[in-house]
Amino acid sequence: MTMLGMVLGASHTVGAPDGSWDLQTNYSRWVSRIRFTTGDELKFQYSAVVHNMVEVSKTGCDSCNGSSPIATFPTGNDVVPLATVGTRYFICGISGHCDAGMKVEVNVKSKEVRTVKRCR
Repeated sequence: MTMLGMVLGASHTVGAPDGSWDLQTNYSRWVSRIRFTTGDELKFQYSAVVHNMVEVSKTGCDSCNGSSPIATFPTGNDVVPLATVGTRYFICGISGHCDAGMKVEVNVKSKEVRTVKRCR
C-alpha cells in the first residue's frame, strides 16, 4: 500500500497565547508546555522596527552572540520549519535583548507513530 502526501505538523506562534517575540514573554515557560516534532513550524511575530530574530548555535545562544548566525529573519512575521530532529536556538539580535531574555531553545523530536491494538 502506498501513502501519498505528508503529515502536516503543528504551527506554533512563539510566546502565544500570552505573549509574542518580545521582552516580556517567559520563553522557558512557553517552550515547556509544547512538544515540538518534525513537520511543525515556528511563527515569530514581532515589530521589525524594534526586534529581529536570529538562529544561532548553542554557543551563540548561551553567550547571546549573533555575530555568526545560522540564519537571520528580519520581517516581523517569520516562519521557521522544523524539518529535522535536534535542538534549535533563536535569539533577538538587537543589542541587550537576548541578555534580557529574548532567546528560546527548541528541542525537536521525531513524530511518534502509535499503533492501537484491539482486544478481542
